[in-house]
Amino acid sequence: MTWPPDIGVRPFYADEACVIFHGDCREILPLLPKVDLVLADPPYGINLDTDNSRFCGGTAGNIAKRGNGIGTANGKPIIGDDKPFDPSFLMNFGKNHIIWGWNNFPDKLLRGACLVWIKRNDKAFGSFLSDAEIAWMDKGHGVFCWRDLSNNSIANERVHPTQKPVSLMAWCLSFFPTAQLICDPYMGSGTTLRAAKDLGRFCIGVEIEEKYCAIAAERLRQGVLDLKFEEKLLPEAEA
Repeated sequence: MTWPPDIGVRPFYADEACVIFHGDCREILPLLPKVDLVLADPPYGINLDTDNSRFCGGTAGNIAKRGNGIGTANGKPIIGDDKPFDPSFLMNFGKNHIIWGWNNFPDKLLRGACLVWIKRNDKAFGSFLSDAEIAWMDKGHGVFCWRDLSNNSIANERVHPTQKPVSLMAWCLSFFPTAQLICDPYMGSGTTLRAAKDLGRFCIGVEIEEKYCAIAAERLRQGVLDLKFEEKLLPEAEA
């Protein structure tokens, strides 16, 4: 495999393990080689309000904080989130797929396994926004959970309004240990690429907003993190 892939489009960023293309994934994906895994967190089609100043934090003790800051997106909408999203076109570009936001377009995907990211501790269930997020995986039929509360501690430091933890994306990658070429067509701040690089995989990211391309490139320039996820034994996805 030639790395980075020469598709006639100049990469925004490239290193020994990752390449970023700035543009619309519907235009970039047909130019790419078929990848082993498409791992995507696309717009959910829910017209998400990114102005976080309306939140107090979910507890009475935090009411005084209401109105402090409007979030990392500065209240601007997520591109493509203002209309229903159909992820079915992504099936053409990978041998396997994990797509987050399954509950927002369940009629667009075939039967598969369900990955659940539990975002809060049990005592906080039902108190403030979603307790978890789910992804569709086209391998097996089981339901698998990963609890990661790390986003709560960096709520004011996240650089993308829907940014997910690196550990979560590393967990996703562990379901496909032989997948060496990954693609995240809705890259955002580059979390999937960061996880793939730390695990010794090759990853292609596509992002329509240039500012997030720059943020992702900076994250990829940082040193390799000490992730041990692929040393853990996971239950068979077919269970």
